[in-house]
Amino acid sequence: MAGPQPEPIRFFGTTWVGHDGGYGLRRAGVAAGSLAAAVVACFVLRFAYQGLEIADVGGFVGLLVILMFAICSAIAFRKTWEGFGRRPVDPAREDNLRGLKTIGFIGSLLAYFFRSLTEAPGEKLRRTEYETALAQYAKRRSARTGNPAARKRPKRK
Repeated sequence: MAGPQPEPIRFFGTTWVGHDGGYGLRRAGVAAGSLAAAVVACFVLRFAYQGLEIADVGGFVGLLVILMFAICSAIAFRKTWEGFGRRPVDPAREDNLRGLKTIGFIGSLLAYFFRSLTEAPGEKLRRTEYETALAQYAKRRSARTGNPAARKRPKRK
């Protein structure tokens, strides 16, 4: 097929273009899966916190652990949510935040959950880019009038 191709989205492929191929079921599955993963992750973090209580490390360390996960989750949520709407301006900075987003993985899972309630995560951004690419392609194709080498040149006098 000539022209620009849509960029696939994780779990959706290119079904987001025409909302076909089980798009609605995939969205429901992504929403349920990300929410279930976030709940399981909260239980895992609770068990880790109980391990700290058993180790009797003190209230200050427990408070720091809770604050660390809360702040990292908030930042991860924000960065993941922003990533659905626009491409990162500085990819190197995003790479530096990868560790922080890993610690705050619950925030990223919740961002996936909330976004998948309205659309495939990242669909709006990719749809805008795809429609722009299609319009540019159509403009380039319509501007051509044929083979320039085949044109007759006027005779000089």
